[in-house]
Amino acid sequence: MAMSRAAAAVRQRRRVPLLPAARSMASWFGHVEPAPKDPILGVTEAFLADPSPDKVNVGVGAYRDDAGKPVVLECVREAERRIAGSTNMEYLPMGGSVKMIEESLKLAYGEDSEFIKDKRIAAVQALSGTGACRLFADFQKRFLPDSHIYIPTPTWSNHHNIWRDAQVPQSAFAYYHPESRGLDFAGLMDDIKKAPEGSFFLLHACAHNPTGVDPSEEQWREISQQFKVKNHFPFFDMAYQGFASGDPERDAKAIRIFLEDGHQIGCAQSYAKNMGLYGQRAGCLSILCDDEIQAVAVKSQLQQIARPMYSNPPLHGALIVSTILGDPALKSLWLKEVKGMADRIIGMRKALKDSLEKLGSPLSWEHITNQIGMFCYSGMTPEQVDRLTNEFHIYMTRNGRISMAGVTTGNVAYLANAIHEVTKPN
Repeated sequence: MAMSRAAAAVRQRRRVPLLPAARSMASWFGHVEPAPKDPILGVTEAFLADPSPDKVNVGVGAYRDDAGKPVVLECVREAERRIAGSTNMEYLPMGGSVKMIEESLKLAYGEDSEFIKDKRIAAVQALSGTGACRLFADFQKRFLPDSHIYIPTPTWSNHHNIWRDAQVPQSAFAYYHPESRGLDFAGLMDDIKKAPEGSFFLLHACAHNPTGVDPSEEQWREISQQFKVKNHFPFFDMAYQGFASGDPERDAKAIRIFLEDGHQIGCAQSYAKNMGLYGQRAGCLSILCDDEIQAVAVKSQLQQIARPMYSNPPLHGALIVSTILGDPALKSLWLKEVKGMADRIIGMRKALKDSLEKLGSPLSWEHITNQIGMFCYSGMTPEQVDRLTNEFHIYMTRNGRISMAGVTTGNVAYLANAIHEVTKPN
C-alpha cells in the first residue's frame, strides 16, 4: 500500500501540468481572425448572392461565350474522349508529364528552339501559372536568399501573395500610366536602370493583368537591351499565350526577343485561359540554364521543392494538354478555337467603346481597344465601381478592371449605359 502511494506520488511529480481552465481544446485557434476576402473571388460571391435579374459579372477572369456561359473547347472534349479508359491512374513523376513538358517548351521557346535541342532548359509540370510562380519564388529564396523580386505596378494581386509567402522581398517598378491609360515606358525604363545590378524582374509576357497594356515589340527590344546592361534576370509569367492576340507565336514575342538577345530566363506557363482548363491546374515552369549539366541540377532542385508541397502534379490536365499539342489535327483545332476566343473579346472591346461613344460620353475610351487580352483597365474609380454595383448590379473589382470575357452582345449596351451614368460629369 505504501509502495502504491509512493509510486502515485512519483507519477504526480512527473505529470505534465494541466492546461489552464481558459485553454480548452476549442480555444487553441481562438485567436485566428477571418482572412480578408480575396478581391477577385469576393466579387463572384457578391454576384451570386444578388437576386437581381439584371446583374452582370465582369469581375471573374474566366472566358464566357456570347451567352455568358462557361466554355469547354471541342479540342478538349476530343482529347478527353481519346484519354478515357486508355491510361492508368498511377502517380506522375515529381517533375510531371514528360510529354506535356516537351510540348509546353516548344510552345514557349519555339518549335525548333536550339535551347530545347541542347537540353539547356530545366522544366517541371506545375499547378498552373500560380504553382509555377510559387515554385520559382521558393527556388529563388533557397538559392539566391539575398535577392529581391521587382514586380510591376499594378500586377495580378496574387503575385504579391506568392513572393511574400516565399519570403522573397518585393520592390515595385513603374508600369501603368493612369493619365494615358497606357504604358509608363519612361518610368519603367528608369526603374530598370535604377535597380541594383543582377535584380530579378517579374514580367507579363502578354495581356498584362490587370491593365491589358503591353509594350510594343520595339519597346520590348529596348527593355531587353537595358536588362543586358544591368544583368537583370527576367521571369515571365505567360498566362495568356494565344488568348491575347489569337496567335501563340505573336504572344510569345517578348520571350523570343529576350532569348535572341542572349538572356537566361524563367517562364511560368498556364493552360487555364488558352485551353479553358481552369480547374485542371495544368502549367509548366521552365528555367533556361548555362548548359545541360546545370539544367539537370536545377530541375532536381525544383522537384525537391515540389515534393513536400504536393509530391507530384495531377495527371488528367497534363494528358489533355499533351494530347492536344502532340496531335497535329487537334493542335490545329485548338489554334482555331483559341483565336475564336480572342476575336470575340476583341469584338466586345470595340462594341463597348462604340456604345459609350454613341451615348455621347465626353471621355476618351480609346484605351478599351488599345488594351489587349482578358481585361480592360477602365480607369474608373473605386467610388464609381461601387455605384455600378449598388445602382446597376454590375460586379467588378474596385480597381476598375473589367473582365471582357463577361461582356456579351446581350449586356454590352446595359454595361455601357451604366458606365456612362457613373462617369459622366455632374
